Amino acid sequence: MNGELIDRVVPTRYWHALEDGRVQCDLCPRFCRIKEGQRGMCFVRACQGGEIVLTTYGRSSGFCIDPIEKKPLNHFLPGTPVLSFGTAGCNLTCKFCQNWDMSKSREMDTLADAAEPETIALAAETLGCRSVAYTYNDPVIFHEYAIDVAQACRERGLKSVAVTAGYICPEPRLEFFQWMDAANVDLKGFTEDFYHKLCSGHLQPVLETLEYLVRETKVWVELTTLLIPGENDSDAELESMTQWVVEHLGPDVPMHFTAFHPDYKMLDHPRTPLATLARARALAIKNGVRYAFTGNVHDEDGESTYCHACGQKLIGRDWYRLSDWNLTADGRCNRCGTVCAGVFEPTPGQWGDRRQPVRLRDFAA
Repeated sequence: MNGELIDRVVPTRYWHALEDGRVQCDLCPRFCRIKEGQRGMCFVRACQGGEIVLTTYGRSSGFCIDPIEKKPLNHFLPGTPVLSFGTAGCNLTCKFCQNWDMSKSREMDTLADAAEPETIALAAETLGCRSVAYTYNDPVIFHEYAIDVAQACRERGLKSVAVTAGYICPEPRLEFFQWMDAANVDLKGFTEDFYHKLCSGHLQPVLETLEYLVRETKVWVELTTLLIPGENDSDAELESMTQWVVEHLGPDVPMHFTAFHPDYKMLDHPRTPLATLARARALAIKNGVRYAFTGNVHDEDGESTYCHACGQKLIGRDWYRLSDWNLTADGRCNRCGTVCAGVFEPTPGQWGDRRQPVRLRDFAA
């Protein structure tokens, strides 16, 4: 590829024809039923020639090298750089979306960068990244493209990271996550009412994805919940959520409680105070979550990792910059020897808190 914008569609597998002439997309629990020429809710999957196709293969809204902690992943290759990219569209309609300019976009002009899978993998390797992240919008909806990129990355020894809401059906879920090495799953709330009212979705499919990932795959999983004042931040909901996580996923799955800021269709809600995040973190720890974090605020205590056995600070964090490092080469507390759950290398990366935009055309053949 010479870096010129790619404009093509690719066939997909997860759909079936209906008797009334429409086709049903079976990728996610929305099960969009569409006619020839129509697009699904996600915007990027459409009916063409009597089948569902992906219309945005090879096109991205932009590329940037981030610290892995920004995904957020605190226990997956800490301190290392990750090449991040997304496309356009989403299969949920969250009124509080913090990336709405990309995830809610219905403009093809948003997809300004040509990006073949092999080019992405080459760029990541050349720039010293340890992984590639499918983020900014949900990679579930560009399923085929994300898998091809992940395959190209694996051939070069690079890891793949999915930042996702986990809203996907069982069969495509199995195929998608066999190519992922880590996932941050956005557990948006813990009531059906929240998902229905604010996301036009359902809670149960997300819980099923989480149980599948933790019980049946080797994908490293962390959870993020954006706490919105008055919507999903009550003690009762946080108690139920954190108890469910420990019971169904185990105590070693890290949980991130992050601050909401007024955006998109929820400009009438205030920012989340640090006290709310600290309360959520304390409830999680009380209920047995070993690694709970605050996010989107400056809170060194809430951002850092502590040994659940002796309390020593294992990994210090100041925003996205690492400070303390008290893990042994095999990922244990250097004071008491307790294993810290995660995917660690003998020494941390040194990327820091930099954010570096990348032009993929510089790497295209």
